[in-house]
Order: sequence, then C-alpha cells, then structure tokens
Amino acid sequence: MPVTRTTPMDLESLYAPMSSTGPDTAVSVILKLRGETCDIDCLYCFEKRKESPGGARISTGQVHRLGSIFSGRPLSVELHGGEPLTAGRERIAEILDALAAQPNVIRVSLQTNGLQLDDAWLDLFERHCPELEIGISLDGDALGNSWRVGYDGRPTYARVVEALELLGRRERRVGVICAVTPYVLGRASEVMEHLASFPTVTTVSLVPCFDAAVSRPTTVVGSRAPTSRALQRRAIGPTGPAWAVTPRQYADFVLEAAHHWVANGLFRRIKLEPVVSVIRRLKGLRTRSCHFSDLKCDHVLTLYPDDRLGSCDELPWPQAGLTALGDVHTEADVADAQGSSPLLRQARSLVTKCTTCDYRDTCSAGCPAVRLRFAAAGDEDAYCDHRMRLIDGVAAILAQPDLQPGAPCARLRWRPIRPNDMHHVAAFLARWDDPAAPRPTARLQVGAHGNINTVGLPGMHEADDLDPQHPQWYEGIEPGVRPVVDALTTGWNTVTYDSCQGHTYDGLPGAEPRFLSVGILPRDRAEYTQTAARLCRAAGRAESSLPRTCSLVLGRSELTCRTTGRGYPTLDLHLAPVTEATSTEYFRDLDRAVKVLTEALAETPPAPPSTGCGCTAGADPADGGQQ
Repeated sequence: MPVTRTTPMDLESLYAPMSSTGPDTAVSVILKLRGETCDIDCLYCFEKRKESPGGARISTGQVHRLGSIFSGRPLSVELHGGEPLTAGRERIAEILDALAAQPNVIRVSLQTNGLQLDDAWLDLFERHCPELEIGISLDGDALGNSWRVGYDGRPTYARVVEALELLGRRERRVGVICAVTPYVLGRASEVMEHLASFPTVTTVSLVPCFDAAVSRPTTVVGSRAPTSRALQRRAIGPTGPAWAVTPRQYADFVLEAAHHWVANGLFRRIKLEPVVSVIRRLKGLRTRSCHFSDLKCDHVLTLYPDDRLGSCDELPWPQAGLTALGDVHTEADVADAQGSSPLLRQARSLVTKCTTCDYRDTCSAGCPAVRLRFAAAGDEDAYCDHRMRLIDGVAAILAQPDLQPGAPCARLRWRPIRPNDMHHVAAFLARWDDPAAPRPTARLQVGAHGNINTVGLPGMHEADDLDPQHPQWYEGIEPGVRPVVDALTTGWNTVTYDSCQGHTYDGLPGAEPRFLSVGILPRDRAEYTQTAARLCRAAGRAESSLPRTCSLVLGRSELTCRTTGRGYPTLDLHLAPVTEATSTEYFRDLDRAVKVLTEALAETPPAPPSTGCGCTAGADPADGGQQ
C-alpha cells in the first residue's frame, strides 16, 4: 500500500523519555509481590520463562522508597506476579496500607488468577483499599482457558468461574484479561458472549500470544518435573508452541470480537480492549494503554522482591533490568539508567521508522517489547501490518456497523485528515439537496500557485462550502480536479466536501507539495456502504492503467462539525505519488492519471449492497478481478 508523503514527526511524540514529561504525567509501577512464584503453572507463562528466583516478598519499605523517589509525580501501581495473592493476607494488607500512605499514588490495581479469592480477601480489600481495581485472568470459555492449568496439569477454569460468581455477589466490577490462542480463533462471538454472561465483568482485554519464537520449555527446579511442564514440553514443536498465534490471526480475532461487541450492544456494558483504545485514537483522544500512547517503556517500571528495578515486564530479562532500588535516590537516577540501557535504546530505534508512517497518530508505534521480538525474528513488518489491519477494521466498523465480520475492504484504509472540519455539516448536507436554499456569494480568491480559497494562499485555509447548485460552483473547484469532482457529483450523485488539484509550490521556500484529493461526505450509512464498495471497484478498474508514478489511495476519515462537535465519516480519494517517484514525475503524469480515474469512475455502476466491494470473494472480474 503506497503511503502519502508524510512530514516526519518528532520521535518523542511517539516514545517520550521520562525526563521529557512533566510532573503531572503518571508513571506505572508493576510490583511483582512474589516474583515469578505462582500457585498454578500456565503453559504460556512469560514470567516463569525469565527463570528468575521467586519466593521472596516485596516489603513495605520498598513501597515507601518508591513513593519517595517519585514524590513529585503521580504513580499508578499494579500488584502482579506470578500470583500476587501468594504473598498472604498480612503482607498484602501492609502493602495496601503503605500505598494508601503515599499521596502521589493515584491508582492501585491487582491482577490475579482468582483461585484464592474468597470473602475474606474481598473484606480485606474493602478495609485497606476500597478503590482497588481487580483484574482476573480468564481466556474466554473452558476450551480457551485450556492452557491455564495447575501443576497437576488439571484445568483451572471452574475455579475461576467460582471467583467471578463471588465477585458478582459482592457487586464488584472486574476486568478480564483474555489471552488469544488457537483455542479461541474463529469463535470470537462465542467467547465474547461467554465473558459477557458474568455481570461482574465490565472490561475485556484481548492480548495476543505472540510466542512463535519460544523454542524450549521452562526450566524446572529440582529433579522431578510437574505434570504441567510435561504438557508444556509436548506443546512446543519445531515451528513454535501450540498456543502461539500470528499477528494476522490476532487482528482478525479482535475485529470479529469488535463486530459482535457492536452488533449485539455489548459496548453499552463492557469496555473491549484494544478496540476502545483504537476508537479513542481514531477520534484524536488519548488512551491509558501504553500500546497506543507515547508513554511507553520509560514510563513503565517493574520492581521485584530482590530489589531489581527494571522496565516493563514484557521486555526480556535480564536485559530490561535498570538498577537496584536501593541504589536509586531520585527520579533522575532512574531516567539516567533508562538512557544508558542498550535494550531501551534499541526499542527507541525501532520506533524511528514510525515517525513517517501514515498510521502514526492512531497507532502510536505500538509496543516496543513486541516489536523487539518481531525484529529479532526478521518479521517486524508482520507486526506493523496487523496494527494497520486493526485500525482499518475498527474504522470500518465505526462507519459501517452492519458490515459483515471478516470482510473489510482492503483498499479503504484509515487516512486521517487533520484539520478536517466544517462550520455546519448538517446544514451543508441539507442545502446540497435543496434547490430553493439560499446561497450567499462565496469568497473566492485564486492564488499564484492555483489555490482557490478565501485568501488565495497556499496551505490550509478556509474555503466557503459550495454545492453544484451554487452559481459559483465551478469557480470554486480547481481546474485540475474538476473532472473527478464531476464524475462523483453528477455521475454518482455523491456529496463532495473538499477537493484539491495538487500544487507543486515551486519557488516557495519550505513548502511541501500537495497532491490531488477529493473528499466525499456520504449522506447516511447506507450511502456510505454503497459508495465505499463502488470506490473499491472503481479503483480495481483504474489501478492497472494508472501511470507508474501515480497511485490511487482510498481513505476513511472523519469530518468534524464545528457547530455541534459531531464527527461525520468520510471517504477520501487521493492520487498520490508512489514511494519511488519524485514530485516532478508525479505532476508530469497527473493529467493522464486524472483521465484514467475519471473514466474508471464513469464506468463503475452501483451494485446491490449484498455484492460487496472489489476486494471480497465474488468480485466482478470486469471491476478489477481482485479477490
């Protein structure tokens, strides 16, 4: 997929060092209360693969020291493991009291397998930390949870269900972390319905088992291996472990789950991640997920009972280790250790390529820990491809909630245009179809470089909103793009809200060229669906005949109404240069590309909604034959 020419973004906008953020920016600290010690032995457990010593307990002294080091910054603390509840009630109560004594601790959460939860534990939480957020690990239904077993090899599913039922009786709200393994693939609707059947569950986080590189079982301490390790050994084959999924499989599962979540109204009660984070980024909003934020590994720390302080626990150890807590006196000491870490330098270097990616504002470069794994395997593109597919798929679901799962258009990609707004969108749409509507004289100025707007200057400037029945309609459309606009408005009866013929800006210092584009504003969802499919078919007709310097890029975006604040889904068409072409070559061939595109638009008839677009099975060979 060719990209539009994007001006590079500053690296810190995607990966912010701790030293670059202010005192209002929180740091997340994962407290490994018992290290890797756990009362069950999940076959895919990444903590036990670190093969670090367990058994000790984090002390209240360590908690107070953390609070002192970061006294000028908010802390979000997660009690984690292994299994944190193996630290025992007395120690957990002490830890919660120590955290409550730190004025900068703004959030405390607990991630547990749930097996030890009972009324006594819940009473303790209510006494010592009433706002404690509880997360339960449950991989969907009984089949999906098959990798989570005790040391005896027996499944833990039934006991986790008991914990969820207890939490429901106590009117506690919990989040569920659901690992996506082959046992849930193709069953997203079933898995979502099962998790939603527990009234206590208000958040479902789908996390991938990207473990293809795992080649050996976890080391066993002692001479006798438990049954669970024998199961693990049998599950690891020459191509990786049986619990691993590919990035594409994970993306498809999440999109199937998202479709069910929307279509069946589960979004009213359950927050689904990473879907909600993608939606927030699509809307230009921030999210707490570090995978979709600039607050990555430098803002996530892990503390072990033996005083090891390191970066995010998803990073490989011991490389992720930074220093000993006892050697740290100030936040600056931690920042210095981060700056000296070869692993973090490598992680930041992988993000560098994201600074010119079209998806950067939405993707936010993803997870450096996972990127490192895929880079080591020489397959980082697979990671990026699945992130793009997630974003494109969620954008499609938002615009076309009736779209069938598993069949998103491969040509229509998320291409946000910023800024992209209009004074009053609903009024503009109503005027477009009303010949009797008043149409005041437009302010039109033509600049030296061919720009038509209210001031006649290059760049992003206001332009009055015109429609085909306005007397100045043709005056307001730049000549080079008029054939495309005509084909879409007169031929297709679509609403266009913006157009540009492309401008070289020769002789204008520092100005980047602009490429031809047309923005389409569907009147409703049905028209959106039909126009999207028709655009895809038209692209299939045009692609083979376009000059080799030009590429047709179809984008989804959103137009914001300045009056109401509402966002309207749009379809945006771009003729952009291919990656290898210079601007000079592109503009030399642009007229020919416009002719090819205009003919393809004219020759592409509307199709029944059930037909789909040119990317799906059953496409008309005359429309490009794309399967």
